[in-house]
Amino acid sequence: MGAHRRSSWLLVTALVCVAVGVVVVAAQGARTAPGAHTAPAATPRRAGTRARSTAVAVSAARRVAHRPSRPRPLAKPAPLRPFQRPLIPREGVWHAAGRRVRGIPAVYETTLVPPGGSAPAGIAWMDTRLLSARLYSGSGSPGGGPYKYTAPILPAAARTLVAAFNGGFYMSAAQGGYYTEGKLIDPVRKGAASLVIYRGGSVNIGAWGSDVSMTKNVVAVRQNLVPLVAGGRPTPLAYTSDWLLWGATCGATNCASTTPGIEHQWRSGAGVTADGALVYVQGPGLDPLQVAQLLVRAGVVRGMQLDINPYWPVLVTYRPKTPFGEATPANGSKLLAGSIQGPATFFTPSWARDFITMSVRR
Repeated sequence: MGAHRRSSWLLVTALVCVAVGVVVVAAQGARTAPGAHTAPAATPRRAGTRARSTAVAVSAARRVAHRPSRPRPLAKPAPLRPFQRPLIPREGVWHAAGRRVRGIPAVYETTLVPPGGSAPAGIAWMDTRLLSARLYSGSGSPGGGPYKYTAPILPAAARTLVAAFNGGFYMSAAQGGYYTEGKLIDPVRKGAASLVIYRGGSVNIGAWGSDVSMTKNVVAVRQNLVPLVAGGRPTPLAYTSDWLLWGATCGATNCASTTPGIEHQWRSGAGVTADGALVYVQGPGLDPLQVAQLLVRAGVVRGMQLDINPYWPVLVTYRPKTPFGEATPANGSKLLAGSIQGPATFFTPSWARDFITMSVRR
């Protein structure tokens, strides 16, 4: 009987041990199942630290996810076909000019002889994905003021300046309006050729009321006469024989009021391409149609005439030695060597005309 009781006790003990083992194995399996948390339980202090670290990581990830990506540069412009047998070396071949943006050229320049002409005109192509525009105002045009943005360009702005070019006529001759810095200096006119700058620095050109109009994002409007290019072609008025409709010009030798003006004179113009590049043209001995033809050859779909006569048209690019070095007259280069104004113009406090700057887009 004693042996039997001892055997029964041993059997019960063995069964209990087996049951305990099964429970232990099951518990371990639950802890090591996929997705289960296997780390030892953290102390309250460690748990708080981990929570903060996780929150910081999530916040950083969200910032990266919502950070606006930098726009890709526009494609480099294709070489321009000369209108006639090339008269100058490398006619229509683009070369990079001015400060690079993230190491990428943002301005390209070339020269092209207009149809029927003999002197080369200068053409500048500007990448509006890399550059932002700003309108500077003067005491002469548009008048009024004071203005926050006026000559001279200050050092802070000079550290991102890439290019600058002339604006339009005095407002008494512009047949259009002027809006800047939240003020309507002269009423804008429907149908007038308009250079429009938006918040953030993007720029467009077109007829007011159809191609462009006032929105909450518009920060500047510079109108000058009527469109010169529309739909990728010179407008009918560009062909007019009454060239005085495009402004009174100086004479062949001087600008005295007693000297008859000439049709083929210094002129400048600007336009936008289908992909949004900004194109500027200037040259001596141009009539309005030739300005339009040069803009169209450079890919412009909508364009306008800017200022005319020898003293006013100018485009300058600046290339300091370092990426954000200060632009100065010493590191500036004119689009055309023959233009009277030059790199120092926009840094001269007495400069009284409006102009447009193109700077590194942030």
